[in-house]
Amino acid sequence: MKISQIIAELEDYAPLSLQENFDNSGLQTGDVSVEVRGVLLCLDVTENVIDEAIKTDCNLVISHHPLLFKPLKKLTGTTYVERCVIKACKNDIVIYASHTNMDNAFGGVNYHLAGKIGLQSVQALSPKKDCLLKLITFVPKTQAETVRNALFDAGAGQIGNYDSCSFNASGSGTFRAGRNAHPHAGRIGEFHTEPEIRIETIVPVYKKSAILRALLSVHPYEEPVYDFYSLENEWVQVGSGIVGELPTPESEESFLQKLKTGFSLKILKHSPFTGKQIRKVALCGGSGAFLIPDAIACGADIFITGEAKYNDYYDVDNRILLAVIGHYESEVATKEIFYDIITKKITNFALHFSTVNTNPVIFM
Repeated sequence: MKISQIIAELEDYAPLSLQENFDNSGLQTGDVSVEVRGVLLCLDVTENVIDEAIKTDCNLVISHHPLLFKPLKKLTGTTYVERCVIKACKNDIVIYASHTNMDNAFGGVNYHLAGKIGLQSVQALSPKKDCLLKLITFVPKTQAETVRNALFDAGAGQIGNYDSCSFNASGSGTFRAGRNAHPHAGRIGEFHTEPEIRIETIVPVYKKSAILRALLSVHPYEEPVYDFYSLENEWVQVGSGIVGELPTPESEESFLQKLKTGFSLKILKHSPFTGKQIRKVALCGGSGAFLIPDAIACGADIFITGEAKYNDYYDVDNRILLAVIGHYESEVATKEIFYDIITKKITNFALHFSTVNTNPVIFM
């Protein structure tokens, strides 16, 4: 199996198009066309992680945080980033990062956190915009089901917790086949009327090409008619952060204690108690304090994130409880997501969780 096949599974789950503009997710080093011997899963890439990959004969390292955020102007080994790149290249190790695209993806990091907390009815706190298209096509009535199913199998028709979504209307299509045509129905040179179904469905932008290929592969017409329209709708499944609800309300102190225990935290920082019960929960792994206004606007009782500034604790101003659990602690489970994505499609494969503690924050 090629390394590129492993990466394709990750990018099908969390496309690079979902990453933020500041990010550098994707291939960091190496040749993805080589055979994969083993995969090491980690949160951060450090020299010890590269050493671990060498020791376990893993020629692919998959991390959440990109090793390369900024362009390298030289490669002299003066920084840990340069040393990691040099060592990886010397040992033919491919490094791949799935960062904010995995944060923003449906079922990604924030969905995983929501699942650990037990949230229900979850959706993106700050949904992505300009990510959806509407596909409209016209199909002979007898082939409509075949075409619909092909579109759904390719990833069309997903709305919230529903799939296979489409609108269908009956009508009549007209055409006259020219001399060099090979019509599915009708005869050369004769005006023809065909009972057709107008199919409308939703399409994620990043799946447009795959869905179009699926349409063309099964559509019976020699010249299928189709249109893609850009939508202004927010994609509530995809975006920054998550908001959901607890099955039953809890006191602030009780909920924070469960949070501390559930994430095995040595320390949990929070703003002063508001005196309200916790029912609606907003969260964002990593550096998510920029979403505090969104959490307040949606009526959340608490906002959980990995990092916050001193003034953030003031700025919530008793409108919401702010809980800060640590950047590393909020994202370390990303390794489990990588594992689940790969093993779901590839069952007999050497996957290793890195045993290196890459958390740079030390508590005395």
